[in-house]
Amino acid sequence: MVFSSLIFLFVFLPLIICLYYLSKDKYRNYLLLVASLFFYAWGEPTYIIIMITSIIFNFLFGRQVSIENKRRKIWLIVSVIFNIGMLGVFKYTGFFIENINSIFKLNIINPQIALPLGISFFTFQAMSYVIDVYRQDAKVQNNIFNMALYISLFPQLVAGPIVRYQTIADQIIDREHSLFKFERGLSRFIIGLSKKVILANSLGLLADSAFSTNIEEIAILSAWLGIISYSMQIFFDFSGYSDMAIGLGEMFGFEFLENFNYPYISKSASEFWRRWHISLGSWFRDYVYIPLGGSRKGQVRTYINLFIVWFLTGFWHGASWTFIAWGLYFGILIAMEKSFLEKILEKLWTPIRHIYLIIIVMIGWIFFRADNFNYAFGYIGSLFGSKEQLLYNSDTLRYINDYWYILIISMIGSTPLIKSLISKIQIKENNIYYITKSLILMTLFIYITITLVNSTYNPFLYFRF
Repeated sequence: MVFSSLIFLFVFLPLIICLYYLSKDKYRNYLLLVASLFFYAWGEPTYIIIMITSIIFNFLFGRQVSIENKRRKIWLIVSVIFNIGMLGVFKYTGFFIENINSIFKLNIINPQIALPLGISFFTFQAMSYVIDVYRQDAKVQNNIFNMALYISLFPQLVAGPIVRYQTIADQIIDREHSLFKFERGLSRFIIGLSKKVILANSLGLLADSAFSTNIEEIAILSAWLGIISYSMQIFFDFSGYSDMAIGLGEMFGFEFLENFNYPYISKSASEFWRRWHISLGSWFRDYVYIPLGGSRKGQVRTYINLFIVWFLTGFWHGASWTFIAWGLYFGILIAMEKSFLEKILEKLWTPIRHIYLIIIVMIGWIFFRADNFNYAFGYIGSLFGSKEQLLYNSDTLRYINDYWYILIISMIGSTPLIKSLISKIQIKENNIYYITKSLILMTLFIYITITLVNSTYNPFLYFRF
């Protein structure tokens, strides 16, 4: 079940909201836990066993590392091996077998293990819990049902953000509910849903069309429109799901941290990754980069640590060499910026720095999207006419005719311009403001509903994660 499905919007969510607010406080967490497990089992009933296993073992690991004795560190290591091992079996078995077969000319049978939905997200959350308890940054959870709710809470289960236990530990026990908070969460949810259904899905159609065109036949401008639309699609899809998760959390009294902060207004790769998928970036910073020594052990060690982190970041996103290349690509760029490039960029005119960032990010997304390197390098070449393509063709004109308004709205929506205008309007909040806001959100929701009823195109980009 995904947030942008009719069954979620008109059956699951209204039912859970009604039951939740009709229930007494002491039953609400149990209701959310049952609802979250049902939500996960809806699409993959078999793999609910994997999640429950993760919950039980990490609950026990947390108990063990909280005890002050010499075995605390051993239990921490066991917990890391368990979690990484579970992720490795379900996500990377096929990748390792394919590469072993290729390198050693073997014929090991690939068991074709299906990837449990959201395993990367809930595994990282479980690991952060045990590590934080070990570091004494968080108190151990002695109630396994509360632990289960933290791991399985449906708003952030399948698409993030990666919520730290210490962020919501107190909220699991006691959280504030109010009509204002519910309204704010509902508004945030509808905005995120609009990003996903109205913008990301429309942009996805253009991107799919461009990326499915033979490299030898695609026009230069068509290639640029394709990667621009994909860059916007992945932003509005990812940030839209984060908005929906944050909004849903607020509707049930939880407060999650922000996960995106207008990354496309950045002026460097380093800044981009401080604004994009913030929860993942901070996870790797706090649990990999800093423990490795961060930037405290000299320049050479800093670069090595950066490459390790970005190798793992790419590998986390998917079991493919193109994902690893995408991660290392940004690792190299950030290392270059730290070494010398940032000093050069700071001297340049600000719009030039923005253009630099947009171009390098779009080239990176080609590796993220491509299934193999031949296609990735071929597509990059097509952007610059390496195959002597036409500047434009009938496909280019069709893309412009069908999607120009979506591209313009998306470009504006990827900046803080609309938020800035709204904040200025909010200074004069009154009944007219609230009525207008309600009418806009209601109109968006009706339009989204019509779109979902009439369209079969509603991709879920997180199946690979």
